[in-house]
Amino acid sequence: MKTVFVLFDSLNRHMLGCYGGSRIPTPNFDRLAGRSMVYDKHYVGSLPCMPARRDLLTGRLTFLHRSWGPLEPFDNAFPELLKQKGVHSHLVTDHYHYWEDGGATYHNRYTTFEFVRGQESDPWKAMVQPHWERLREKYHEAQTGGGPISKYGPYMINREFIRQEKDFPSVQCFAHGLEFLDLNREADDWLLQIETFDPHEPFFAPERFKEPFKTGWNGPIRDWPRYGRVEELPEEADELRANYYAIVSLCDFLLGQLLDYFDTHDMWKGTALIVTTDHGFLLGEHDFWAKNRMNMYEEIVHIPLFIHDPRKPAAGRIDRLTQSIDVGPTFLDIFGVDAPPETEGESLLKPNSKDAVIFGYFGGAVNVTDGRYTYHRFPADLLKQDIYQYTVMPTHITRPFTPEELSGATLAKPFSWTKDVPLLRVPVTERSPMFDNYGPGALLEKQTRLYDLTIDPGQETPLHDPARERWMFELMKALMRSNDAPAEAFKRLEL
Repeated sequence: MKTVFVLFDSLNRHMLGCYGGSRIPTPNFDRLAGRSMVYDKHYVGSLPCMPARRDLLTGRLTFLHRSWGPLEPFDNAFPELLKQKGVHSHLVTDHYHYWEDGGATYHNRYTTFEFVRGQESDPWKAMVQPHWERLREKYHEAQTGGGPISKYGPYMINREFIRQEKDFPSVQCFAHGLEFLDLNREADDWLLQIETFDPHEPFFAPERFKEPFKTGWNGPIRDWPRYGRVEELPEEADELRANYYAIVSLCDFLLGQLLDYFDTHDMWKGTALIVTTDHGFLLGEHDFWAKNRMNMYEEIVHIPLFIHDPRKPAAGRIDRLTQSIDVGPTFLDIFGVDAPPETEGESLLKPNSKDAVIFGYFGGAVNVTDGRYTYHRFPADLLKQDIYQYTVMPTHITRPFTPEELSGATLAKPFSWTKDVPLLRVPVTERSPMFDNYGPGALLEKQTRLYDLTIDPGQETPLHDPARERWMFELMKALMRSNDAPAEAFKRLEL
């Protein structure tokens, strides 16, 4: 068996024509839909980037035990399980978080891997004395850090070296992916993962993709929205959105190159193709940009999924409830490998049915949906909740846990899924490096809410229905128990 897995980052489901989007032409996503099973109720698990990938690889929800961090020694990563069965897995990615402290154990699970440099704040080019004043003049002041260059600096330097379309990291990712297919399409038992950071911010695409969305903006470069409430002038907001539309158009074009390759080499008959994303992105909906700061609205958590299985080539819409943790078990199923007993997800190729799914950020609300209602339950006080990280790999995104954090650590008994491994139980404090970035201190919305997606698909008016809330409350508890959530997770939500 042969499989290609395409993973985009921050791809909005509601922008794609096959999901009802009309703002951007997406002919190649729509073309893929005609060849695939299109999943209409597919949801995230743990967020943001690396927690989502840990879910994808392991088939387990992780947000109730851990924030952003590496794969743990007891985790079951599907590429490694395939490797043990003689299936060659190859990762091509420009997602630079894999090479930071908080993601450093992921890419090693693949048999081989390629890393394309230059996305976002990737510390790529060694420009020791940049011409900061000249660079600052090119960018909107909101994107220069205001003072000493911060996370925006590496992007401004990287962009100096991305001059032609072929230089763009996502373009290179797909080129390397096609190169793998040239070398290996006649072989058997392989999985190719083409993973690009696009359309994640900053929204930088070749000029020809921006042309259809020109806003008349004549100010400095404005392609990187802040995480938080919309405070920009209308023309700035329009420019930010236009740049997102351009980069989604680039992603559609690159997907089209892959589909053309499948057509040219008649790969549809013997190769599975799965396309999805880690999460969505707010572009002003609910008066917010991005993620991490707000309630987990549908635009963030309801994501696209396409599966072409050559053994079941019929296309169609799949209405049952599915989740990111089902993707890893699906790859195992494709290659006839049994999922480990610790796996929570189920193969998407089997007619499994879920009553509900839970999802969330570590330290934030626990959220549940049954496909019609969404319920978002917050702790009474996000800043004073009793919460711990469970890990034997104590690193944040770009640095280890601090000695101050670890000084309060104790040893916790194994969970049901840690293969008899006890864990460090590290208390979360306001001085933790993650607290105000992607932890409890980052959230700007903190109110428990219930929505009925049938009558309120935009989640504009919270529903007051104590009986329904109680029902969702019970679904949440049952799923948390199935996940072997720590005791304090129930306590902090008053469950």
